[in-house]
Formats: sequence, structure tokens, C-alpha cells
Amino acid sequence: MISGLYAVTPDEINTDLLVAKVEAALQGGISVLQYRNKLADHKLQTQQARAILLLCRQYQVPLIINDSVKICLTLDADGVHIGADDGNLTEIRSRIGEDKILGASCYNRFDLALAAQQAGADYVAFGACFASYTKPSAPVANLSLFEQTQVQLHIPAVAIGGITLANATQVIEAGARSIAVINAIFNADDVKYATQQFAQLFKD
Repeated sequence: MISGLYAVTPDEINTDLLVAKVEAALQGGISVLQYRNKLADHKLQTQQARAILLLCRQYQVPLIINDSVKICLTLDADGVHIGADDGNLTEIRSRIGEDKILGASCYNRFDLALAAQQAGADYVAFGACFASYTKPSAPVANLSLFEQTQVQLHIPAVAIGGITLANATQVIEAGARSIAVINAIFNADDVKYATQQFAQLFKD
């Protein structure tokens, strides 16, 4: 069950730097990690994901691969996260099996969340909840979507997009089971400390 702090890796080509930041985030208390690197080719993505998976195993944190079912299956990672235009969820569930995590981006559309649940997704993600540096043109997801999930979904909802320590409580109180964070963690001067601050929000 997806819950708590869900970290998403930045677009970092330097594998050693990326691995160091990921380990700091793991030490800080993330619950889930998604490997995502839009600047890397398939070979580098595979290399980076393999290195990160070893760390995630040490800290017993599931590693979800963004978009690539192939990398997920090649490395035996814990799951895959799929965008609305990146494949058929029912077919992907069949490919990865029932034991792996399947997540789906639903942007600001609750109909996509209902369809994802029907197709076998383990969680859905709504965003951008706030102005996002990573995806500045992303549609805004109203926080009322998370209130709907409490009534109409039996799978958890993840909030993503522009989430900072200043606004994270808003989405948690709205009903988000998990918050996905990229820049506010991995661009921080002290990645471990920044992670600890976010993780504490789910303990208070």
C-alpha cells in the first residue's frame, strides 16, 4: 500500500551524484522511490536504476520505474508508474504480474482514476497540485480530487507537483495518502534533512 513520502528522482546524468542523493533520501525516511530521468537514454536509465535498486533493497524501500516496463522487468524492480499516454494499464498489469506495483498518472481527471482502478492500478497520482518547476505547463489538479478518492476509490492517491514543506499539509489534509516530491528534496542543500522534514509530516 503506497503511503507517506514518495520521492521521485531528478534528471541527473551523473550516476554517482544521483546515487549519493538517493541514499541520503533513503536515510531521511522516504517510503517509496520512483526512478525517473528524462535526460538519460535507455542504457543509462538501466545502469542508474540498477544502482539505485541495490540501495532500495538495503533500506527495504520499494523502487518504482517511471514509464519503462522493460527496465522494471529486466531488473526485477518493485513496480512501474505509467502516464496516460504511455500504455494500456490492463495490458501492463498482465505483463508485470500481480505482485508488482502499478501506478497511474491521472493529472486532474477523476475519470482516469476510476479507469485506472478498474484496470488494476495499485495507486493513482493527481497533479500538478501547485505550480511545478518540473512540469510548468501541467494542468492544475484541484485538491477536491483527494476528497473524492476517500469516497469513490479503494486505492490510495498520491499528490504531485510543486509540493513543498509550506504546502504539503494542504494535500495531506485533503486526503492524499502520499506526497511525491522531487526538487524540494533533491535540490536541497541537505537532502537527508529535507527528507526528514517531509517524512515527519506523516508522523505528526
